[in-house]
Amino acid sequence: MTTHYDQPTTRQDTPGAGGPPPAAPPQAGEVRQPLVRRLWRGRPEDPRWARPAFLGLLALTLVTYLYNLSASGYANSFYSAAVQAGSRSWKAFFFGSLDAGNAITVDKPSAFMWPMGLSVRIFGLNSWAVLTPEVLMGVGTVAVVYAGVRRRFSPAAGLIAGAVLALTPVAALMFRFNNPDALLALLMALACYFVIRAVEDGRTRWLVWAGAAIGFAFLAKTLQAFLILPPLAVVYAVCGPVRLRKRLVQLGLATVALVVAGGWWVAIVELWPASSRPYIGGSQNNSFLELTFGYNGLGRINGDETGSVGGGGGGNGSGRWGATGWDRMFSSEIGSQISWLLPAALILLVAGLWATRKAHRTSVTRASFLVWGGSLLITMVVFSYMAGIFHQYYTVALAPYIAAVTGMGAGLLWEKRRETWASLTLAAAVVAAAAWGYVLLNRTSTYLPWLRWLVLTGGLAAAFGLVFAGRISRQLALGAAAVGLVAALAGPTAYTLSTVNSAHTGSIPTAGPAGASMMGFGGGRPGAGNGGGAPGGFGGGMPGRQGQQNGNGSMPGGQGQGFPGGGMPGQNGNSQGQGRSQGQNQQNGNGFPGAGGLGEGGRTGGAGGGGAGGLLTGANVSSAARKLLEKDADTYTWAAASIGSQNAASYQLATGDPVMAIGGFNGTDPSPTLARFKKYVADGKIHYFIAGGGTGGGMGDSNSGTSSRITSWVESNFKKVTVGSATFYDLTQKAGD
Repeated sequence: MTTHYDQPTTRQDTPGAGGPPPAAPPQAGEVRQPLVRRLWRGRPEDPRWARPAFLGLLALTLVTYLYNLSASGYANSFYSAAVQAGSRSWKAFFFGSLDAGNAITVDKPSAFMWPMGLSVRIFGLNSWAVLTPEVLMGVGTVAVVYAGVRRRFSPAAGLIAGAVLALTPVAALMFRFNNPDALLALLMALACYFVIRAVEDGRTRWLVWAGAAIGFAFLAKTLQAFLILPPLAVVYAVCGPVRLRKRLVQLGLATVALVVAGGWWVAIVELWPASSRPYIGGSQNNSFLELTFGYNGLGRINGDETGSVGGGGGGNGSGRWGATGWDRMFSSEIGSQISWLLPAALILLVAGLWATRKAHRTSVTRASFLVWGGSLLITMVVFSYMAGIFHQYYTVALAPYIAAVTGMGAGLLWEKRRETWASLTLAAAVVAAAAWGYVLLNRTSTYLPWLRWLVLTGGLAAAFGLVFAGRISRQLALGAAAVGLVAALAGPTAYTLSTVNSAHTGSIPTAGPAGASMMGFGGGRPGAGNGGGAPGGFGGGMPGRQGQQNGNGSMPGGQGQGFPGGGMPGQNGNSQGQGRSQGQNQQNGNGFPGAGGLGEGGRTGGAGGGGAGGLLTGANVSSAARKLLEKDADTYTWAAASIGSQNAASYQLATGDPVMAIGGFNGTDPSPTLARFKKYVADGKIHYFIAGGGTGGGMGDSNSGTSSRITSWVESNFKKVTVGSATFYDLTQKAGD
């Protein structure tokens, strides 16, 4: 069944620029079909294949994202440790504390960890309990994007949008990872969907829901949630189907919903006495508002991130987190994560706006392009020019927008294919997708070398057929469209399959095969072999990848020695994140020498093997070290204290007991002060101090090295205990006893 864009609607919408209206509500006395049948059949006006195809898409997405999930162990141990703490302490759950003793929080609000924390409370601490909620968020985002596109376009357009999202490499990465971005992407997609519903019928509730979605997204990743506010507000202010005064009142109510949804938690945290809550990690003054508008806010834009790695640099656009500029999303560091269909999406966005240029002010079709397209453009521009901390996986925020614009544009141009401009534009979009896919695949020339040629030739052949799509039979045109879709999705599909077939750990995971995306601190290329990072690079090895290659370059699953000299940020080569019900992380085996920290010559301290980890990854905790910390742990608030959150997280996950992270993530937060730490020790609340880890206050610490002073005091006053290659200090025994 073909969807026509000139069907009448309950509201005025320009013929040729609208879409099928939503299904009418059942009339009084009408016999409704059983629920199961309605779920399977879908809309009565839809072809019979539409709903089964949609459910099949969701099922395939679920199976794909669940495949090999436990290989990543605890993924980002920083957040997994906080999830573990929240599963044992409701106070830690609420505040997002890294440990159940509530010493310090993670450097984000805690909402994104709540689904994982509840899962761990129910199923116990293991990789599946931590990561499955993220997978479900991914499936939910695919469903929302499909629904948002399907409401005004054909079922095929919705399926294309959903498939594009599911097969975006960075989406497959982050919907299987425990960073805040999965919840953020889901809520941003919901906000777009709700605004489109509001433009459709003018009901206030949809805008209120949109405001609530963005407000709750703020509790996942603070100000990034507000990036799409301008296009959403402007689109409804202009296109809403009610009088201007009512539109403004509705937007005001949506703002109230946003403030309430995001502000209640902030108000509690700010009003709670600081002495009885954990320190706000990432801030320098124990303030969530400072964290929001500084380190996690304007600092990300201008690069002036006091307390971060290299923070406080003044934000001169030097590109310490990669080169900025209009082409950043297409660069070798980022392009393979997100940009496969970005050129095609931009072409289709322009085409959709052109096709609806004469539409009525309240055209839902045009509003759909403006909502999804405006969100895409503003997010892409901010990402392209932000001078502060930027990681490749941030680009998952673009995935729902690219997917929706691609589905809508393809659906609209297909219906208009008998118009020469439409068939030519559709062909141009396929050429753009195929050509750019060839470029991206050519950047990893040893990875499936035949695929890039298949993508290019298939795309060009399909484009030739689409040029004549309005003049040839429907079957031939459908064949050309199918070939073009396969060519466009072949590259990202291959990278997605490579992503789900690999383990990902540490703080900077990347999608695709090894070598597909390289970005080092300072813009350098991270070393992928002996000797750690290249000059100017911060990391040694591929960021955030676990067990990608062994010493002989084999693919995942090997037990090899990894990359000598610090290797890749991540856990050791055979960590599975399983163990004791309370979090024993079996990180034994060969792994990465030097604990995989910052690369040879770049590590911040700590011993290899079972010793301390680096800034972006944790430690390899030996069984002997674990037994040492577990002994009498229940008699202490914290079994140990360590500089930096990643190091502390590794020991906490291995033992299941609270470990204090001195200085927060970077070791640069002024918490606890030396005086307070001495008080904890005098009161018998901390058993051991773990040597090494973190930066010790040398990078952006505005408080003159609080962590360094604590380290010096401990080393001068307490007994050193060596377990294998790891060094501890027993805080219950003075040096020389």
